Amino acid sequence: MSLVDLQVEFCRMTCQRVVEATFYFNFYEKSCPRAEKIVKEVVLSQFKFNQGIAPGLLRLFFHDCFVEGCDASLLLDPTRENPTPEKTAIPSLSLRGYEVIDIAKQKLEAACPGVVSCADILAFAARDSVKVTGGPSYKIKSGRRDGRVSCASQVFPNIPSPGPNITELIDTFAAKNLSVQEMVTLSGAHTIGRAHCRTFAPIRNYAIDAAFAKSVNKVCPTRTVNNTVSLDATTPYDFDNVYFQNLVAKKGLLPSDEILFLDPHTNMEVLRNAKHFRRWKKKFVEAMIKMGTTDLKLGTQGEIRNNCRKINS
Repeated sequence: MSLVDLQVEFCRMTCQRVVEATFYFNFYEKSCPRAEKIVKEVVLSQFKFNQGIAPGLLRLFFHDCFVEGCDASLLLDPTRENPTPEKTAIPSLSLRGYEVIDIAKQKLEAACPGVVSCADILAFAARDSVKVTGGPSYKIKSGRRDGRVSCASQVFPNIPSPGPNITELIDTFAAKNLSVQEMVTLSGAHTIGRAHCRTFAPIRNYAIDAAFAKSVNKVCPTRTVNNTVSLDATTPYDFDNVYFQNLVAKKGLLPSDEILFLDPHTNMEVLRNAKHFRRWKKKFVEAMIKMGTTDLKLGTQGEIRNNCRKINS
């Protein structure tokens, strides 16, 4: 083994030890034993008042992880020093659920001051949002630290477009070490939630079911109409695989949804997910767990914010 190979292997082993020491299951078991339960209680209580909170929190987590990694950089508000953080970018303007993270953070600060990161709160809330809408329950590792960098200019290059460019979609997910299969699997998160007219209207794709397109275009005749449409028109509040069945029926709302069925690179995976609910649930959990490890800040690489909306002094 050459000197270079030895150096690479040493670096790999060192990095692995750092991850194992700072990112693991039940990370807050001793420092804040009720951490995950507190977040779950907040998500459940907010969901009772507004079912749209669940897809909102799930989408927050996706957007956060795809820009600067899963480090809660998306949660930072504009300041004089940084007037254009991630949440001010156009793709971020329709995001929702920030107030739920704020409530959870306040409760956690009261119980365990300075212990639980906003990045972990967001990861817990996304996981709980899947469960509360009828999806699978699963465990995730924690120990993420909060990032101190947030820039709107980094959003467009990293967030998947709602357009029908399959190559762009594949490349965007690949940049986060996510495969084509994982991209299709994670797109199933659109089984819950809504989209604004400006992201797709009007539907002019002749491959789409004509009756479906006509009904959607009544609600969204132009992109300037301030209405929303369910991403899964059949079971919009249930975490199921009907989203994929809709794609097969050519009733995908976003161009980036329907192209998954129309393109040969992804067609078979859509068909499998449409047919095998249990398989898709298992794959979804695996993909979510993997996505939740994107570009982590661990140990001394980040901080534990006192307020999720601003970095510590």
